[in-house]
Amino acid sequence: MISRCCYLLLVVITVADFCDGGVTSRFVRKLQESRDMPLDSDVFRAPPGYNAPQQVHITQGDHEGKGMIVSWVTVDEPGSSTVTYWTRNGQKRSAHGRITSYKYYTYQSGYIHHCTLKNLQHDMKYFYEVGTGGNTTRRFWFKTPPEVGPDVPFTFGLIGDLGQTYDSNDTLTHYEKNSMGGQTLLVVGDLSYADRYPNHDNVRWDTWGRFVERSNAYQPWIWVTGNHEIDFAPEIGETKPFKPFTHRYHVPHRASNSTSPHWYSVKIASAYIIVLSSYSAYGEYTPQTLWLQDELPKVNRSQTPWLIVLMHSPWYNSYADHVMEGESMRVMYEWLLVRSEYRILPTELCTVVADLSWMRTLLCI
Repeated sequence: MISRCCYLLLVVITVADFCDGGVTSRFVRKLQESRDMPLDSDVFRAPPGYNAPQQVHITQGDHEGKGMIVSWVTVDEPGSSTVTYWTRNGQKRSAHGRITSYKYYTYQSGYIHHCTLKNLQHDMKYFYEVGTGGNTTRRFWFKTPPEVGPDVPFTFGLIGDLGQTYDSNDTLTHYEKNSMGGQTLLVVGDLSYADRYPNHDNVRWDTWGRFVERSNAYQPWIWVTGNHEIDFAPEIGETKPFKPFTHRYHVPHRASNSTSPHWYSVKIASAYIIVLSSYSAYGEYTPQTLWLQDELPKVNRSQTPWLIVLMHSPWYNSYADHVMEGESMRVMYEWLLVRSEYRILPTELCTVVADLSWMRTLLCI
C-alpha cells in the first residue's frame, strides 16, 4: 500500500466458544507519516565478527509443526550452511542447507542460507547455532508449537505493513513486550518497503532483515506477500516479480501441495492457516484458485476448529484510500470459504478486521 504505517493485533485461540483477544493497545494513529530510520541506526547494526551470520530468521518448515526453516545471510564469503541444534538435555544434531544469491539492478545480495530442521518434537525448546565451522558462530533458540489438536490454546501475533520507520520500531517493541506473549507472528505483507527507494534499493532489504532478527530469530513468522514485495521494475530491467522476497524468505509451500511460495497452508495448534496471494492470479482455473479448491476440503474441524485465512489486500475495510481494493478477490473466493465452512461445520462466519492504523483482513472461520 502507499502509506507507511503498520499495525499490530494479537489473536488468542482458546477452547472457549468465543474469540476475545482483548485490548492490547490504546494506540491512536498519527496524522503525519513516520520517517524511515537512518542506515546507521543501532537496530540495523550488523553483528560483529568476520562473516558473522546476520538477518537470521525462522518460519515453520512443514505442515504439522515438526519442522523449522532457518535462514540467514553471510556477506564476506559463503561459509557453512550447517545448522547445529539440540534440546536442553539432548545430543547435538546437524542439518545441512543450501545457499542462494541474486542480483537486482546494481545490487548484489550476500550469500543467503536456508536450512530445514526436520522431525522435531512438539512443544519443545531448541537451541541452534549458525555459522558452525566458520569464523563467527551465533546461537539462538526457538520453541516448536504444541501438537495439533482441537483443545490446544495458542497465541498468534498479527503485524502488517511493518516497514523500517521509527513507528515500526515501536510496533515491534510493543509486540515483544506484550504480556499476552505471542508464540508465532502472522506477517500479512509489506515488509521492508525497499521499493520506495530509487531503483528499489535492496540494501533496505538487508537493514530490515537485521531489524527484525531480534524477534524473528526466536519465533517463526508466517509470511504473506504484499504489493511492496512485488519489486517489478521493467524500467531498470527487473521483470521477475517477487525476486528479492523469494530468494530471502522460504516457506513450506510444497508440504501443502502448492506450486508457489505465495499461497500455502500450515497447521499450528488448533488452527489451520491458509495463506493467499493478493497479487498473484486468482481467476477461475488459475493455479492459486485450483489449489484453494483442493485445500479447503482438507480442513478437519474436529482436529483444527479454527480456520485462519490470510491475505494482504483487504476484503472488508472502511479506510478510504483502500476501499474496494480487494473486492475482485473477495468475489472470487468468499463463496468458496463460506461453502467450505458450512459443508464442514455449520457455524457463523467470524470476521476480525485490524482497524488500528489501517486495514488488512484476517478471516477466522
